[in-house]
Amino acid sequence: MEPVVRIPSPLAAPLVQRLFRTTPRQLPTLPELIAAFTTWRGPEAPAHPDEVHRTAAEFIQLAAETHTTPTAELPAVVDVLACTLLAIGELDLTDVDAVRLGPQDYARRLRGAVQGADRDLSPDAAWFHDALLVNICLHVLHHFIRRSPHIQRHLPERCSRIRQLVDLNDTEAAALQPERSQQDADFEAAYVEEVVRQHGWLTIVGVDFPNAPDRWLLEDTYLSLEAEESSGRGDTAEQRTVLLADRALEGHERVLLRGVAGSGKTTLVQWLAVAAAREGARVPFVLPVRRFAREGFPAPDDFLHAIRHPLADRAPEGWVVRTLLAGRALLLVDGIDEAPEETRGKLRDQLRRLLRIFSGNGCLVTSRPSAVADGWLTDERLSDEGFVELSLAPMSRDQVTRFIRDWHSAAMSDEHCREQRDRDELKEYEQRLLHSVRISRELRQLATNPLMCGLICALNRDRSGSLPQGRKELYEAALEMLLQRRDPERDVLYADDVRLQQEPRERLLQKLAHAMVEDGVSEMPCRRAVAILDGALPAIPAARAEGDGEKIFRHLLHRTGLLREQAGLSVDFIHRTFQDYLAAKEIVARGRLRTLVDHAHQPEWEEVIRMAAAQARPDECGDFLELLLSAAPRLRRPQVNHRRLMAAACLDHVTELDPSVQRLVHDRTKNLVRPTTELAARGLGWVGPIVLELLPDPEQVPDDQQALLLAITATRVQDDAAIDYLSRLRGRSSLAIRTELARPWRHFDTERYAREIIAHLDPDGLYFPVSDTAELAALRNLGGRPRVQLAGIMPNAELMDGLDHTQLTHLWLNAEPTDPDMSWLSRFPHLRVLRVNPRLPRVRNVPEGVRITA
Repeated sequence: MEPVVRIPSPLAAPLVQRLFRTTPRQLPTLPELIAAFTTWRGPEAPAHPDEVHRTAAEFIQLAAETHTTPTAELPAVVDVLACTLLAIGELDLTDVDAVRLGPQDYARRLRGAVQGADRDLSPDAAWFHDALLVNICLHVLHHFIRRSPHIQRHLPERCSRIRQLVDLNDTEAAALQPERSQQDADFEAAYVEEVVRQHGWLTIVGVDFPNAPDRWLLEDTYLSLEAEESSGRGDTAEQRTVLLADRALEGHERVLLRGVAGSGKTTLVQWLAVAAAREGARVPFVLPVRRFAREGFPAPDDFLHAIRHPLADRAPEGWVVRTLLAGRALLLVDGIDEAPEETRGKLRDQLRRLLRIFSGNGCLVTSRPSAVADGWLTDERLSDEGFVELSLAPMSRDQVTRFIRDWHSAAMSDEHCREQRDRDELKEYEQRLLHSVRISRELRQLATNPLMCGLICALNRDRSGSLPQGRKELYEAALEMLLQRRDPERDVLYADDVRLQQEPRERLLQKLAHAMVEDGVSEMPCRRAVAILDGALPAIPAARAEGDGEKIFRHLLHRTGLLREQAGLSVDFIHRTFQDYLAAKEIVARGRLRTLVDHAHQPEWEEVIRMAAAQARPDECGDFLELLLSAAPRLRRPQVNHRRLMAAACLDHVTELDPSVQRLVHDRTKNLVRPTTELAARGLGWVGPIVLELLPDPEQVPDDQQALLLAITATRVQDDAAIDYLSRLRGRSSLAIRTELARPWRHFDTERYAREIIAHLDPDGLYFPVSDTAELAALRNLGGRPRVQLAGIMPNAELMDGLDHTQLTHLWLNAEPTDPDMSWLSRFPHLRVLRVNPRLPRVRNVPEGVRITA
């Protein structure tokens, strides 16, 4: 039976998802029993079987809107359909089995499991049930495919066929909708074209560097970010599902998306609007809350006027209402936090009412995290709200790299970049910035969202690729944007009634940052933050005139983009780097720079010390650096070295300094970053990631012995930033260097180290160490290697599966085997040498032809 009763996938998918548990963070890699992940089975089932009946009723309602149905029998059809859907949890089928069956045969298996359930239905009602069931099964199988990489990998033809059926279903389902008038159709065409024109550009608000364009084509620079969906109250990784933010509305009809300032919320809204406009399935309505923050949520006929849309006066009367009634609208409500706190509840109630009246439309609401409480858009009394809460995740390392490259590619194509010389300069700036982000831990910590990445790129270009030496300027530009210019330039005028300029805002934030650093914490109770502000207000008249500590705290929390509230109980800075920078400014302002010497051996104080030196007066800074270089008998040698290296790092940030102090710093640190012995190299590496910024470029060191010492230092820095430094040594032919690069695999991200280091090492004479099954699998994925060193304890069965049977010629047992019986090595026909550490137990049953060495 063809699925002739059709429900479009945007409407069916949310109902199908109710039947199955949320996809785990670790996506399925094997077939799964369907019954095991239905929502109504098991001791901790999130839903009751009655929910299936409600879902069946909604399926029937959707189908009845566009198909001739036996109206009098619909309640009975709902009962039969609910019974049939419950059979999903009774059949002994895996998701792979179901996909192999296809929608029609899977529907037959479900009907067969409830034989006789439809005996009281008329032939027409039974036909309607069966036709609808086939359509539901199509959407169920599509859901299985999307949640399972295993199915996608092993059943590519079936997956392709089901996707084709879904596309065909959606096309024919759309044809069943009432035809639009020609007037509506013509205006809609003009409207979506205007949406693309308005929102098809990415802008970095608050950045106005003269040599950097302020907008880019969205399709050239958009980065697909990840969002985390929390299930339940916990925050553990097991309780979170990660998905691409721009696909959030594919599986959820209504989403509340939280994200910090600059995390990409508005850019995501733009992307969704442009995508919907181009695809034509939904009509996007971008509704920035700041445009109607005081007046309240507009009525549908007032949407376009409320947002001051250029085509508002040309819209046919009732066009927005007709679009909503057809379930074709996508409401993108951006920035609920930009409404005054006392009006947000009213806005929420108005939005809820709108969605209840016009069901079937998609809706995304964005907010900064602290502006609305958990479950803010969910009403326990109403079952149809369906808002899923997501949080934008920080950008990954790979996403930052892609953003930087896309930003520079767009800049190269900009009209201001006409000459080849300009493009060559941009390429050079891009490479410098990529290198700086890789080796600079503080810069990496700052570059975690599109706003900061865009700011870094623009500042890097404006300063001709001088980052990270200009990190102080980066902070200053970011603070100017967030504290002074961002709200006015985005026309946010009525979020609250506090009127403060940048300087008093910054002074108050400095007080909070300094208290956190002094207390050694990254967050503090809200009540303590309010008390600190109350104590500071008498000395800052501009702020004192605007209200008390509580009011000023709420203003700083919601309007600066620098603070974040945690569960309504504590507050922290959105970037630890901002906390450190502001604390450093406060320490310098109080004349307490010398007190930082006592913390200079502690890695967590590195950025505070650098930024304090950058902002100190020249004489004050010189005295401070001399103190860092002075004797410290109570500290261990690595700690003393760390203090001295901090002095060297500060030189990158000071503007003016006595030349004699500069010479003193160079004299006291030059031997630290050019170790002459392996012992010195290891000791330097133990100091920490700061070393990577001071080591010479290994590609400029021709001597293999010196390069080996640099490798020894960098491999001891147990931070993934070391991978980028080590990658510039991977082409060396020296066996000693290659051995040193292969040795520390376990201390870094396994897959990345395999991809960027291990894969490039010449295997000639080199034993590749593996200490766990993850490294074993990674090495096998690289095609295996002839020589392998077992540096960890692993069962023989795993070794048989993990080692490459065609490559292995030399095996080095450098860890105690779980079983001294080596007969399993007969599976490796090319194995010639078994090297065994003499301190290990004696092995036995070594295959004939395999030579044992120590």
